[in-house]
Amino acid sequence: MNKQNLVEKVHEMLGGTKVQAEQVVEGIIDSIVGTLRKGDEVSIAGLGIFSVKARAARMARNPKTGETVHVPATKVPKFRPAKALKDAVK
Repeated sequence: MNKQNLVEKVHEMLGGTKVQAEQVVEGIIDSIVGTLRKGDEVSIAGLGIFSVKARAARMARNPKTGETVHVPATKVPKFRPAKALKDAVK
C-alpha cells in the first residue's frame, strides 16, 4: 500500500472528494513529522509508537578504499510496533 492507496481508502470511508481525503492524509503525516521534529513521540493505539533516536558519532570504514571516515551524530526516526499489530501480522 502506498500513499495514494491510503488516500483512496480514506475517500471510501469518509466520502467527500479525493482532494479532501488527500488533505486528511497529508495532515496526519505532517502532524506526525512535526511532532517528531520537536523531539516528541507519537503513540497510536493498536499501531505503535513513532519516536526520535539519537545516533552517536562514530568511525566507519569506506569499503571501496578501506579509508576510515568520521560519521557525525544524527537523529533518526524509530518505530516500535504495538502488540496488537505484531499479533495481527503473525
